[in-house]
Amino acid sequence: MFSFAVILFFAATGLTLNHTEWFPDRELITHLAGTIAPALLQPEPDKLGIAEFLRKTHKLQGAVSDFRVENSEISISFRGPGYAADSFIELPSGRYELTETRNGLVAVINDLHKGRDTGKRWSMVIDASAILLVLVSLTGLLLILFLHKRRASGLMLAGAGGILCWLLYRVFVP
Repeated sequence: MFSFAVILFFAATGLTLNHTEWFPDRELITHLAGTIAPALLQPEPDKLGIAEFLRKTHKLQGAVSDFRVENSEISISFRGPGYAADSFIELPSGRYELTETRNGLVAVINDLHKGRDTGKRWSMVIDASAILLVLVSLTGLLLILFLHKRRASGLMLAGAGGILCWLLYRVFVP
């Protein structure tokens, strides 16, 4: 039953990924501004302190995906499934602008399907799901070998399915 839930999730999100026009997604964009304490910026920017200040002050989600210190500006990006927050901090004044983008449920599940901005733990969930589905498929293929009356027709159908997938790929993919 667990494998059916996994198949249902990946099949449904396969449709949402392939037909985004069927599922209009809402996007909520928020623009924020503020000032960071000079102690976090000088003499060298405190990367962890700055990220945690922004996270706590604005209740940001996701992991820090990019932190750049350039001549007169710091840029920080937070990313998560269906979520992005980008901040630009002026040096040495500490003034910043933050743009937070929250997408709807369809964008979140699409990102979960692809493993985008989900971290290593979710990647392990995807890997475990893939291994489970491979085992379920192999079990089905092995079972047909023990059904003597259905073995020949079952193997022929499995082979025909493989050939059909290859032909569809050759015909429809440029």
